[in-house]
Amino acid sequence: MTEKPIDAAASAGPEARPQGPVRFPVVLEGQPALVTGANSGIGRAVALGLAASGADVVVNYVVDPQAADDVAHQVEALGRKAIAIKADVSNEEDVQSMFSSAIGHFGTLHIAVNNAGLQRDAPFHEMTLQQWNKVIGVNLTGQFLCAREAIREFKRRGVVKNVSAAAGKLVCMSSVHQEIPWAGHENYAASKGGVMQMMRSLAQEVAPLAIRVNGIAPGAIRTPINRPAWETKEAYDSLMTLVPYRRIGEPNDVAQAVAWLVSDAADYVVGTTLFIDGGMMLFPGFASGG
Repeated sequence: MTEKPIDAAASAGPEARPQGPVRFPVVLEGQPALVTGANSGIGRAVALGLAASGADVVVNYVVDPQAADDVAHQVEALGRKAIAIKADVSNEEDVQSMFSSAIGHFGTLHIAVNNAGLQRDAPFHEMTLQQWNKVIGVNLTGQFLCAREAIREFKRRGVVKNVSAAAGKLVCMSSVHQEIPWAGHENYAASKGGVMQMMRSLAQEVAPLAIRVNGIAPGAIRTPINRPAWETKEAYDSLMTLVPYRRIGEPNDVAQAVAWLVSDAADYVVGTTLFIDGGMMLFPGFASGG
C-alpha cells in the first residue's frame, strides 16, 4: 500500500498549528467518488483527500466555477481524473442530471459525499419562510435527492469483487448541531437533526444490500463560512471555550475521516455518526462547577 501526500498547511489565522503534508493511504483506486459542494472548505478538502486515496472525483458546485475547476485540476495533479459539474442539490432535475453525467463519464460511482450546505441565520421570531425553506432545501432535501440517486446506482451495480467490499459508500455531512441546540440557527439545527435520522434510517434499509451509509459531524472547522468565529484573536479565544482540545479543526481533519470511512478499513461501520469536533460534544461548560 502506497501513500499520497497532499498539502495540509493550516489557513492563516490565530493559533494556526503548523502542519506538514497529510498522507492518505492509496486504497480507493477504481472507486469514482462524487462530492457535493466541493469547490471550497470541507468539500474541497474531502475531494482532494479522496483523490489522494486513489479515487477519481466529481467536483460538484453551484457558484464559483473557477474554484471548482481549480479543485479538479488539483485532483488531476494527484494523478486522478476529475470532472466539475454545476448542480443545485435542492433541485431534483439538477441532481438527476449531475448523477447521469457523472456515471456516464466514469462508468459508475462507488462513493458519494453529501457535503453541500449553507446557513441563513436569524432570531427565530424574525426568521422568514424563505430562510427556513432555503436551509432545509439544501441541507436536508438536497441530501435526500443525492442519496437517492447514489443508492440507485449502488443497487444497480452491486459489489465489485477486488474493488470494494461494499456495493457503495454514502457519507452524509452533518454537524455537532444535530445534537447541540443552537439558538438563532433553528433552521440549520433542524436540518442537521433531520440528516442524522435520515442517515440512520437509510443505513438500516440498505445495509442488507452491502451499501454502507454513515455520517460525519464536524465541530468548529476553519472554513470561509465561519470566518468571523476564528479570524481575530478575541473571536478565536471565545471559540476555544467550546473546544476542550483547544484548537480549531482544519478541513483536512474531516477529509482524513471521510477517506477512512469510505475505505474497506471501515467496512463494519454502518449507520454511525463520527464526530470530528475536538471534544465539543463533551459539553465543556460542565467541566467544572457542574
